[in-house]
Amino acid sequence: MNLPDAGSAFTTRGVLQRSGVIVAFLGIVLFVLPAVLGGDWIKTLTAVAIYAVVAAGLVTLYGRVGMISLGQIALLAVGTWTATRIAFAFDLPFPLLLLVTGAITCGVGVIIGLPALRLSGLYLALITLMAAGAVNVVLTTINFPNGGGGFTGRTSTPDLSGLAPVGRPGIAEGDTAYYRYTIVVCALMFLLIALHFASKPGRAWAAIRESEPAALAAGVNIVRYKLWAFALASFTCGVAGGLLAAQLGNPTAFGFPTQDSLTLLAAALIGGIYSLWGAVVAGLFSQLAPFLFQAQWGIDPNFLLIIFGVGLLQVLLTAPRGIVVQMPQDIRNLGRLGVRLYHKVSGPRGET
Repeated sequence: MNLPDAGSAFTTRGVLQRSGVIVAFLGIVLFVLPAVLGGDWIKTLTAVAIYAVVAAGLVTLYGRVGMISLGQIALLAVGTWTATRIAFAFDLPFPLLLLVTGAITCGVGVIIGLPALRLSGLYLALITLMAAGAVNVVLTTINFPNGGGGFTGRTSTPDLSGLAPVGRPGIAEGDTAYYRYTIVVCALMFLLIALHFASKPGRAWAAIRESEPAALAAGVNIVRYKLWAFALASFTCGVAGGLLAAQLGNPTAFGFPTQDSLTLLAAALIGGIYSLWGAVVAGLFSQLAPFLFQAQWGIDPNFLLIIFGVGLLQVLLTAPRGIVVQMPQDIRNLGRLGVRLYHKVSGPRGET
């Protein structure tokens, strides 16, 4: 799932190898892990899949188009809020709920993206970070999800005690079944993004990332394709928010702190911002690592901020493409070094 450069060609053998790896990975995730892991692990891995989709939005915006966005957690919050209120107000089938939530979040993302079209680098990062903070303030102020009826659910004295949780689909009411359902939906979101990367939008985004003036001279509509990237990343975040709403049942605004946007970006950079596999690693870092530290090892998860800082510094200095690219190269180099050392040691004995 590495991002192909514009105009790159895939050999049949390469496509088959990638497809085989992906199928094997999904087989392990869908059938092996639920058979050997307990309930808390399943809930955590469900969150890993959801946040991997959110990180895939960063891969789209930053890794593919070159736009630094710190607002993906805000879009996840918007998707979760929208799905929660729609579920309380209307009786929609769960797949339709996800699509509607994705569409509404897509519109919000495009609105955020409009003033950011002429910005880049640090300025774009600041604008999206301010948007993330604004969304968090709004959700906290309205006492999300609140206990009122209808879509807005606004009451002067919110009471969540009698609030029914967001319903899961009938075929996935249990935690394990919902985990598998989430994996399938998240895989479809990854497929949607990968198809964009391999088609005309992906080539246009790659051209914009390399040089906007050159892309403009080549006839690429910069405004159109930047908004397209914001729309795609926002839609997938909206769908992830719908999945998160059903996983949590009754989500609250306190589950989306603004600093999580920075943490997720750091995790994506460490994993590999130019690869969709890096988004999977970012999901593991952002959700599985805190679970291991706090629930399994009894360590304060705040220490992860130090680890992320050191890891981010190391990646930026020595492995700008992330560990999903650097680690296989290091393993191959170590293997070759081991073979050379073996031949160097065993060579004289063989001669004698």
